[in-house]
Amino acid sequence: MTIALVIPQFRRGSGGHRTIADLVRGLETRGHALSLWLVDEEDRHRGQADAEVEGLFKRFFGPVEAPLRRLAIDDDAGVASGPGEVDVLVATGWQTVPTVLRTPGARRRAYLVQDHEPDFYPASMEREWAAWTYRQGLHCICASPWLAEEIRATYGASVSSFDLGVDHQRYAPLPTHRRDDLVLFYARAVTPRRAAALGVLALDELHRRRPDLEIAFFGDARPIATPFPYRHLGVLAPDHLAHAYASATVGLVLSMTNPSLVPTEMLACGLPVVDLATPAMTTTFGADGPICLTDATPVAIAQSIERLTDDLAARAALTRAGLDLAASRTWAGAAAQVEGGLREE
Repeated sequence: MTIALVIPQFRRGSGGHRTIADLVRGLETRGHALSLWLVDEEDRHRGQADAEVEGLFKRFFGPVEAPLRRLAIDDDAGVASGPGEVDVLVATGWQTVPTVLRTPGARRRAYLVQDHEPDFYPASMEREWAAWTYRQGLHCICASPWLAEEIRATYGASVSSFDLGVDHQRYAPLPTHRRDDLVLFYARAVTPRRAAALGVLALDELHRRRPDLEIAFFGDARPIATPFPYRHLGVLAPDHLAHAYASATVGLVLSMTNPSLVPTEMLACGLPVVDLATPAMTTTFGADGPICLTDATPVAIAQSIERLTDDLAARAALTRAGLDLAASRTWAGAAAQVEGGLREE
């Protein structure tokens, strides 16, 4: 198939764009011809030539064969430039759906849905517009069975699902010393659904109980003000991330909507994970699965981390279960599931 994906503006560290890049590589390996088309409604890439934007995408998210170009829109005449005749034109975020609907030349159109995006906003027109996109008749290829059921039940859309993969060349147990006193927190404050404020409250409680534990934050370029000391790691390259996952005692990730890439990549490195017992997490990983799921309160989170730091047997059991689950998650498998959704449409 010829497949054109319409993507929103991006920045370094975007998990959504990294998923797109991993799926593109998987689909290219399966013999499909892909292209990427940028809709930059925030003007984040103003003044950058197409070649520069393409270079940034490949530097941030890894090499792909697919070319990347801007998809230019003329408000009076419609689409001024685009992919032309393709088998499938794919939206990849709510902001890209209107463009996908009005771009000519596609035999079919679909929607790669990585999260329930209305939940990214308080009561607002952005929330309403994001919800509107699921009602436009596009087949939604969703990044978990929970998300697929949410979109089908709430909006009546046709759906299929895929499981987020793991790059096992990068994320695996490493021959490095694993400390028994290091807690690693995915503290991405620029992404509200990652609940950085709740994590800070929980780790403040943990530090009060266990001042001997070292705490490290990663995932955001800017440090966060806290009442306790911590090490700021910033936005790490994948190889450095894998080393951090292989060196820590417990990983803390707070997922208020669909799971991110981070928990499964931590599991692939043998790191026990504490996350929230939300419907998305319990459906994806199981209430008694390889991730320690807990209530969304500072005390409950601190207690879960403290228990794991003190209980070597409990950590070992989660590590074994996590490695087993992560082994089944590959980007080749994810790409095959996405291909199935495209062929279904």
